[in-house]
Amino acid sequence: MNEIDLHGFTHTEALFAAENFVLTQSQDPMFQCRIIVGNSSHMQNLITGMLDMYKFRWYIPSWNVGEIIVSN
Repeated sequence: MNEIDLHGFTHTEALFAAENFVLTQSQDPMFQCRIIVGNSSHMQNLITGMLDMYKFRWYIPSWNVGEIIVSN
């Protein structure tokens, strides 16, 4: 599974990088990818808001709340 790690990005940079990453990955109709957001609830909210805007399916696994798994 392809992934992007947003540690070290500002919130604005992270949102832009995650959006570009997910849109590129979604060119494959069966894609699934991981976005590593860390434990920042603000970062999680920014990224999940963007994913909702594009109507992607996503979940935060109980075993690692610092990542978001995304699919079509």
